[in-house]
Amino acid sequence: MHVAARSVASLTPSSPDTASRTVTRDGIGPRIDLELITERSAFDALEPEWNDLFERSARSIHVFQSFNFCWHWANGFLAKDGAKAGPRLAILTGRQNGRLVMIWPLVSERANGITEVYWMGEPVAQYGDALIDAGSVSSEILRAGLEYIRKNLSSDVLRLRRVRADANVARLMSDIGAQIADTQIAPYMDLSSAKDFAAFEEQSFSTKMRRNRRRLTKRLEEKGPLEFLRLRGGAEAGAFAANAITAKNRWLKDRGLVSSALNDERTVRFFRDVAESKAKPVACVVSILKTCGDAAAYEISFTCKGRLVVHVMAFELAFEKAGVGVLLLEQSLKQGYAEKLDVYDMMAPGDAYKMDWCAKSEPVIDWVIPSSAKGYLYARVYLEFLRPRLKSALKAAPKPLRRLMRQGLTGASAQG
Repeated sequence: MHVAARSVASLTPSSPDTASRTVTRDGIGPRIDLELITERSAFDALEPEWNDLFERSARSIHVFQSFNFCWHWANGFLAKDGAKAGPRLAILTGRQNGRLVMIWPLVSERANGITEVYWMGEPVAQYGDALIDAGSVSSEILRAGLEYIRKNLSSDVLRLRRVRADANVARLMSDIGAQIADTQIAPYMDLSSAKDFAAFEEQSFSTKMRRNRRRLTKRLEEKGPLEFLRLRGGAEAGAFAANAITAKNRWLKDRGLVSSALNDERTVRFFRDVAESKAKPVACVVSILKTCGDAAAYEISFTCKGRLVVHVMAFELAFEKAGVGVLLLEQSLKQGYAEKLDVYDMMAPGDAYKMDWCAKSEPVIDWVIPSSAKGYLYARVYLEFLRPRLKSALKAAPKPLRRLMRQGLTGASAQG
């Protein structure tokens, strides 16, 4: 394969001669022209080609790699012009005969003395992957792209989080011996395994589970009418999406937990914008269960090529013991059959309550490739060793202790 590479608005190339060159790989194969996109205007100009590649080659697991999703993310999270902090575009594109055949949607960010290259869309994107033309020699092209990224982006570590085992880059990461920083599972329900919800419920859930949901429904209906809303776009959807994030944060606070992603105003704005779908829709679905006219439970999800991924599930604390989350999930599954969905994906982590519903799951791995001494230490000591142990310890701590620790973290953050 012949590789021609150039960098547009280069992010400090590792050597001065990398801006334009031709590299010959072993064997004879198609020529691939690589280009690094670092300017917002260049990213915006990719829209029609990105959409074309996505339409012809993306799979349902690539819900977070659509141009529109990345566009909304860029509006809220990308570093502003002149800002010293924040992520900057580092998108690698590959072309054959002028046609876009590959996209590595990446960004670069320096924080706490470490420069990371990671997936565009974090922290809201829950699966990461590169897009590759289905008709191309994908393994060769992906490898050429990765080599270019490692040689031309000055960074300490390439951190590719939430890569599914069936992702385009998964085999490449394994082949090159990339470091595994974390492994989780993403539970999902295969709706195509049954003709309708009644048949799916019969084959998937025990009599006790089905009876329990009927009992919960009856108890709530005795107090007043139940209403199920499923919204796609509009101001009401945006408002409910913001309410869902607020409710989730209240639930976390009640348990002495904190999510830096959900506790970020940029995240709230992102979900409000994608739910409203005023521009560049991303197939965001906001589902709500109401009781006596009040919203009790929320679900924010996205659909892509027959797959629905559940991003946020939340309920109001006043209804915690009423099982409203369970009932909303049941209604969403019923609606999934009405919408002819094939997969109801609850995504990582594989929490116990998800496994109560899901018979199948997919491994999801955080891959890390250090490129400097401090990047190696960061990957080995923090990402692989300390971070997962700290998370496990916090999760296992008694609720009063978690609350105390959370108050300390919040206070320190406010003072800093």
